[in-house]
Amino acid sequence: MQRVTIYWVAAFLLLGAAFGITVLSLNSSLYSAGGFVASYLDALKRHDATTARSLPGVLTSTGVSTELLTDAALGTLSGIRQLSDITGPGDVHTVSYSYRMGDQEGQTQYRVKRTGAFLGLFTSWSFETSPLATVAVTPLHDQSFRANGVTLTSKAKADAPSRYAVFVPGLYTFDHRSEFLTADPIATPVTDPQSVSSVQVNVQAAPAFVAEVNKQVREFLAKCATQRVLLPTGCPFGQTFDNRVVSTPTWKMHAYPDVQIVPGQTSGTWLVPNTDASARLTVRVQSLFDGTITTFDKDVTFTVSYVISFLPDGELYIKAQYD
Repeated sequence: MQRVTIYWVAAFLLLGAAFGITVLSLNSSLYSAGGFVASYLDALKRHDATTARSLPGVLTSTGVSTELLTDAALGTLSGIRQLSDITGPGDVHTVSYSYRMGDQEGQTQYRVKRTGAFLGLFTSWSFETSPLATVAVTPLHDQSFRANGVTLTSKAKADAPSRYAVFVPGLYTFDHRSEFLTADPIATPVTDPQSVSSVQVNVQAAPAFVAEVNKQVREFLAKCATQRVLLPTGCPFGQTFDNRVVSTPTWKMHAYPDVQIVPGQTSGTWLVPNTDASARLTVRVQSLFDGTITTFDKDVTFTVSYVISFLPDGELYIKAQYD
């Protein structure tokens, strides 16, 4: 009986020792300062924004949009490796990690602090400094833009920045892609918590925009040329004579405007700058002086510009401005 008791005591001692070793091992790995940061980085790698945001100390600043703290806005993160864990005053740890964001390498230092113990055994942690940064995005000439493929609409005044919270690290590419508008992509690496980056998304007319305006302008001018009067109604060209017109005027477009589109004076409006064009007029004219009849068969030049905006349904509203 005594021997059995000794066996049980030995077994409990071994079990206790194994449990203690396990606790120590977990506190030095999974439940360490570096392990806490690793869980955050792993969430970013897996595109799990909900888990990353739920970790203690992941806090956003007042007045900063959280629209980019989503799964869809996260980029590619790989090669995650802990570099160091330095304990500072107040038991605040500075944990350094290296990684790759897409094709770029980076390093970040995170400040974390001990907050207690889970189940009285496993160390719990919180970010001393929130691992978020801010990107101030200014979309020029249009309120909408994309960040890592996510379409956003700036709520700031025209051509003014909107502030967005982003996870650190992250490689965020800002651009614009729509049927009629485009902006070249700008890749912005964010590697420092609490940093503020500024980005301008320069929205310009896409080739499809120019093609559509050119098509509508040509159709309008061609329709003007069907009016058999000297001064076609609502049209940018016409001709008057001091002498008597003795035949029906006929028009034919000779040179259409060279359509180029530039941003207008206010955001959301676009402009076709002043450009020359011409229409051929053929008409017979009788001189009031001597009664002779001649044929006027010449190009009539004119200058036109257009102001363009988008209607709520996405259609174009094109308003001509004539000299």
